[in-house]
Amino acid sequence: MKHSWRLAVLVGLAVGLFAAAAVAQEVMFKDPVGDDNGPGTYTYPTDTVYRAGSFDITSFKMKAAGGKYQLDIGVNSNLEDKCWSMQYGFCVQMVFVFVKTDPATGHTEGLPGLSLQFAQDSAWNKCIIVSPQPSTRVKSEIDLKVAKALQGDIVVPDHVRGAGRTISAWVDAKDLPAGDITKWGYQVVMQSNEGFPDKDALLTRRVNEYEGQHRFGGGNDSHCNPQVMDILAGNGTGDKAEADLQHKMLAYECNPDGTAKKMATLQMVYKK
Repeated sequence: MKHSWRLAVLVGLAVGLFAAAAVAQEVMFKDPVGDDNGPGTYTYPTDTVYRAGSFDITSFKMKAAGGKYQLDIGVNSNLEDKCWSMQYGFCVQMVFVFVKTDPATGHTEGLPGLSLQFAQDSAWNKCIIVSPQPSTRVKSEIDLKVAKALQGDIVVPDHVRGAGRTISAWVDAKDLPAGDITKWGYQVVMQSNEGFPDKDALLTRRVNEYEGQHRFGGGNDSHCNPQVMDILAGNGTGDKAEADLQHKMLAYECNPDGTAKKMATLQMVYKK
């Protein structure tokens, strides 16, 4: 009887610890609605395929389950799934999920076409690219345009899917370092899928001075400005003040020759 009681206690503790670990392996952040304007000045392209709110991040969730990580990116519009022959339920968005898994190492460089950098204490270790393009196209662009030193830290998901207002992606756990995902830092960068990108852009769309049918406006034609519509900021709670923090992170200055005088510098967000 005594042994049975002890066994029951041990089993109960094990189940409790397992359940706690399972719950711990999930992070979720929110982002203010209506801050899909980069540093505060950006405007959408004029073509109707770019629905209002398409590039407005509302939430980001990542969870570990069954040897995979699932990522869910919420946006402030129903997804457009009937443009440019894309096959995964969304077509205009292009999302970069930067993850800091190691506090002592990482990259401060952004990826081609984003025109931004990361603060030293927010250097990223892995970047998951969520694109409506076929994975073979994404990988070939990475091989062609991304520095060799960064290529090994870029992850292209096994599968992506858009439905309703959520873009989802799945990656193998082996593609990210082992660790507690609730302790990692995250930054979600919202861009637009571009099938015919510039030679120095990774399937991303430019932000120009004036918007056009397929170009964002409110930036600079020399591209010294960040090519980004929305990011996470602050503690990722969705508080309105986080829109101001976003604008500060994405603030930039250009030299007369079009080079960057002050580059947009991003910080990671952490689960509190």
